[in-house]
Amino acid sequence: MKAVACLSMLAALLVPAMTFAQTGGCDAKRQSIENEIAYAQSRGNTARVQGLQKALAEVNAHCTDASLQREADQKVANARDTLTEREQELQEAKDQGKSPQKIADRQRKVDEAHAKLEQALMDAGR
Repeated sequence: MKAVACLSMLAALLVPAMTFAQTGGCDAKRQSIENEIAYAQSRGNTARVQGLQKALAEVNAHCTDASLQREADQKVANARDTLTEREQELQEAKDQGKSPQKIADRQRKVDEAHAKLEQALMDAGR
């Protein structure tokens, strides 16, 4: 149970850090990973340290601001595709006369897809 709580807290701290890393460029991404390595080392999590060191080596070898922008652009494109699919599913449910519950479920999925698109656009700096 304690491990689950620690992992939840770590995830809550890392998600914003990784988002910042993506919007802050490769240097920020590097710094974020280095901070995660320090945290994992302080907790004695050697497996996590090894994985993060591998990730840091990949960032050092391959990260460019252009590659980060391409990744962000790809996330925007994927989010747009998902939103389009969800809107089509909603329209089909309405056209087929599905139950109000199914239509509400499809609407919820459209709303979630729209929120993910908005987040992807923000992360891409648009």
